[in-house]
Amino acid sequence: MEIGICTFGDVGTHPISKETTTPHQRLLDLMEEIELADQLGLDVFAVGEHHRPDYAVSAPTIVLAAAAARTKNIRLSSGVTVLSSEDPVRVFQQFSTVDLLSSGRAEIMAGRGSFIESFPLFGQDLSDYDELFGEKLEMLLELNKAEKLTWKGTHTQTVSGRGVYPRPFNAKLPIWIAVGGTPQSVIRAARLELPMILAIIGGEPARFAPFAELYRKTFTDAGHQSKLQLGINSHTYIADDSQQARDEFYPTYAEVMTRIGRERGWPGTNRAQFDASTGTNGALLVGSPQQVIDKILFEHELFGHTRFLAQMTIGALPHAQAMRSIELLGTKVAPAVRKHLKG
Repeated sequence: MEIGICTFGDVGTHPISKETTTPHQRLLDLMEEIELADQLGLDVFAVGEHHRPDYAVSAPTIVLAAAAARTKNIRLSSGVTVLSSEDPVRVFQQFSTVDLLSSGRAEIMAGRGSFIESFPLFGQDLSDYDELFGEKLEMLLELNKAEKLTWKGTHTQTVSGRGVYPRPFNAKLPIWIAVGGTPQSVIRAARLELPMILAIIGGEPARFAPFAELYRKTFTDAGHQSKLQLGINSHTYIADDSQQARDEFYPTYAEVMTRIGRERGWPGTNRAQFDASTGTNGALLVGSPQQVIDKILFEHELFGHTRFLAQMTIGALPHAQAMRSIELLGTKVAPAVRKHLKG
């Protein structure tokens, strides 16, 4: 199993210490986190795209390009690229550039995004939400196939036999599809023979198992010959013991989930709900190294996934705590999970 990290580059003020993480400091901290993950032998680091004041990363390829110059082995991915409001030509060119800078370590994780701010910002109509993503994904896949593009667009530009440069370091860029739990998105990923990553940010992981089964069945029924790749993305935090992990992660996690919940009409998050979610059947992988190992392996029994991404820095989590959590993921959790799955 590949094991890595995903972040949105959260900024803000810690609800208890009142220390503020600015976009400038967050990006500097992020470089240190990616470097550490690379040094520890983790497999992938994914950086999200948002257009809100509570996140520092709106241009993930720039962050990944900076990371390419400071790392040697780790795969550099978006998490996600909001393809519906992007130009697929520019997405391909930018990630090809990161791929060249990193000697073949770039990857696109495409999705429709969990927020809608990018649509009016880039002149897109929300009523075309699904059509935009579908057409732009098809265009991106065509760009990835060959140097010259001929394309008749409806929501995209029409291109007649034009070359698109630079080409990636390897023959093609890896392109994953990120889904939040809709059957149509799962079926599309499987039919297109694309790796899929499923975000589990609430509820019981077992509830998401049918999506993995649907993906696997659709992929097999389509007769694809490539190796099926399925990823799981979960909120994760690791400390030396379980109580410390819960106490350190809860304040910023609750602040973010309550704030976003308020925007979407959800109830706020309280400590009892949070603690329950850290249990075996909950969505949070928060605890000691052994507890997180056990949870990853428990979820592997549910999903049979080939990649796990830990989303650690939720809200204004102190940088030192994030670095320690990454260290424990790389030195304790990842080796144990890999050893168990090999055996």
